[in-house]
Amino acid sequence: MLKKSVLATTFAAALAVSHNAAATIVLVETNMGDFEINLFDQTTPKTVANFLTYVKDGSYNNSAFQRLVKDFIIQSGKRYTGNNTAPFIDIPQRAPVENEPKWSNVRGTVAMAKRPNLPHSGTNQWFVNIKDNSSNLDRQNDGFTVFGVVTGTGMSIVDSMNSLYVLGGAFIEAPVRNYTAADLANKVPVTAANIVTIERITVINDSPTTAANLNPVPNTLAGKDEGSSSGSSAPTLLMVLAGLAFWRRRKV
Repeated sequence: MLKKSVLATTFAAALAVSHNAAATIVLVETNMGDFEINLFDQTTPKTVANFLTYVKDGSYNNSAFQRLVKDFIIQSGKRYTGNNTAPFIDIPQRAPVENEPKWSNVRGTVAMAKRPNLPHSGTNQWFVNIKDNSSNLDRQNDGFTVFGVVTGTGMSIVDSMNSLYVLGGAFIEAPVRNYTAADLANKVPVTAANIVTIERITVINDSPTTAANLNPVPNTLAGKDEGSSSGSSAPTLLMVLAGLAFWRRRKV
């Protein structure tokens, strides 16, 4: 009986590990090319499980990269409406996920977006770090949770998105394809063909070991007081005060 109990417990544990480790690699198919994201399901399990819930129910199909901050991040989690006075609508959101700021926001990593000053507010929006943003995003808002990384040649697709023209106005910071400042000046209407679209995201590898050799960079700044960065301004402040004192002596 004891052996059967041990076997049952071991089998249940194996099932739990298998369930938690499912869907390690996803394929993001876009109208500008495809790229893969290797998920850190072993080390950021809550965030990965949250992301995969949206993936598996098709929420990200026909969504958009609705925000591009040049040489910083490109963000997804909304859909194009076709109504250019209110061009994007949120994908339906589930409950927020607990923040897991274990890994650093270096170039190519994929992280959860969240609301300002609310560390545990991530839901359906996510972004790719176009450059090394660790000095900012590892610390800000208790750190942004990195839960995967773009692998292979995938960043070439992201870099091509980074080169696109960015619309303002109602489009806020939306990147657009085959559209220029001249088109905007000539009042050429934006169409669905101009939007950077995610056609679908699908699981292509559910092995629990695919992230074993990725060696992500640890986040060493999460939870540290953002005000500590002001310490770097202290020498400058002292120089200003010293200068004022010298000026006053000369004036007297």
